[in-house]
Amino acid sequence: MRRASRLRMKFAWLGCLLFSSLLPAGTQDPEFNVNNRYTVEAVIVSGDGWTTDLALGHDEKISLGLRKQITALIGTKLNAGMLDELSAKLRKEFQANAVTHRVLRGASPEYVRVVFQIELRPTRFDVSVPKFLYRSQAGWSGAIEGTVTAGHNGFTLGLVSDGDELAERYTGAVARYENTSLGSDRVGLRFEAASYHEEWNLATRESSPEISSELYRSRQNFEPVVTFILAKPLSLSMGMDFERFQEPIPVSQIEAANALVTSLRYHQVLEGSDYQHDLDAVYDLRAATRLLGSDFIYTRHHWGFRYRLSHGKHTISDELTAGVIIGRAPLFERYVLGNSTTLRGWEKYEIDPTGGNRMVHNSVEYRYGYWQVFYDSGAIWDIGQNAVLRHSVGTGLRQGPLFLAVAFPIREGRIDPIFMVGMNY
Repeated sequence: MRRASRLRMKFAWLGCLLFSSLLPAGTQDPEFNVNNRYTVEAVIVSGDGWTTDLALGHDEKISLGLRKQITALIGTKLNAGMLDELSAKLRKEFQANAVTHRVLRGASPEYVRVVFQIELRPTRFDVSVPKFLYRSQAGWSGAIEGTVTAGHNGFTLGLVSDGDELAERYTGAVARYENTSLGSDRVGLRFEAASYHEEWNLATRESSPEISSELYRSRQNFEPVVTFILAKPLSLSMGMDFERFQEPIPVSQIEAANALVTSLRYHQVLEGSDYQHDLDAVYDLRAATRLLGSDFIYTRHHWGFRYRLSHGKHTISDELTAGVIIGRAPLFERYVLGNSTTLRGWEKYEIDPTGGNRMVHNSVEYRYGYWQVFYDSGAIWDIGQNAVLRHSVGTGLRQGPLFLAVAFPIREGRIDPIFMVGMNY
C-alpha cells in the first residue's frame, strides 16, 4: 500500500511539472491562439439602413481618424482585443446603444471578413457647436444647435450670431428638418427656416448712398431642398430659397429675393498604404426670378475646388473658389473676402465694406501634426472695376475644427496682424 501510494504521488508530481512547463509555451506561441491563424480580408460596417465595405471605399458617416483605424485591420492577423476596442470607439462616435462584431468566413482559406453592426438609439438628442470663434478685427461669432434624431428624421433648433461670414452681422434663430433616407438612401430632404436681425458696420453704412438705401434690419428665409446621390461620390441638390427682408424705418418696406437653388458636388477620398488623396469639387447656382415673386432678378454662380494630400503627419492642401453675380442681388448674396477662411490677414471692411459681385480666391496650406502654415491670395470687385489681387500669410495650431492662428497682410507700410481662435466646421 505504501509503495502504491508513493508511486501515485510520484506520477502526480511529474504531471504537475509537465502541465506547468506547457503553460508558458501556450502563452508565448501566438499560433496556439486560433484567431491569429486568420487574416482579415475585408471590414464591413453596418448601421441603420446603410452598409459600407471599407475594403472597396469609404463612408463619410465614419470620421476620418476612426475610418483609418478600422481600415488598418485589413491585411493583418485577426485580433479579438482590437475588435472590442474599435467597437467601443464606434459606439462612442455614433452614440449608439450597442456595437457588435462578427467574424465571417472569407473568400479564401485562412481569410475572414469582419462585420461591425451599429445599433442606434431609437431617439437621441445631440448638442453641437458648429461655429465658435474670435477674430481680433470682427469680435466673436458663434452658433449652437440641438438636434433630436428619430430614425432617418432629424429636428434641429439653433441660435446664431455671425459677424464673420457676410458683410453684415446676423443674429437669430434657425429651425431645420432633415430626412436622410426619403424612400431610399440615395434621396434626402431638408427644410430650413431662419429669422435674423441685422447689424451693419459703419464702413458699410457710409460706403455710398446707393448701398445705404439697400440696407435691411431683418431677414427671414425658408428653404426646401431635395438631394439625390447620383453616384457614390456625386450628389445633386435642388430646391428653392424664399428670402424676405425689411428695410429700415421710416420706409419699413418688405422686399423678396426668391430663387431656385441647385448644387452639384463631387467628393472622393482615395486611401492607399502611405498616402491619402481627398478631392472635393462643388458648383452652386442661385437664380432669382419674378416667377417666384422676387423683387431682385439675378443669378449667382459659385465654384469651389479643394485637393488634400496626406502622408503620415504631413498634409498639404490647395483650395480654389470663384464666383460671379449677374444682375441686381441683395447684400447677403455678395461675395466677401477677409474673414476666418479667406484672405485671413486682411479685414473685410478694408477690402470692400459691401462685398463684390466678382470673386476669386486661392489658399495653400501645409500641416505637420498640429502645426499649420498657410498662404492666401484673392481679389474681389464689381463689374467694370479693376481687380486688385491681395495676399496674406499665417501660422498657427489646428486639431480638427479647433484652431489658433495669426495672419499677416502682405503689403507696403504697416503690418497689422489678425489673431483668430475657436472652431469652425
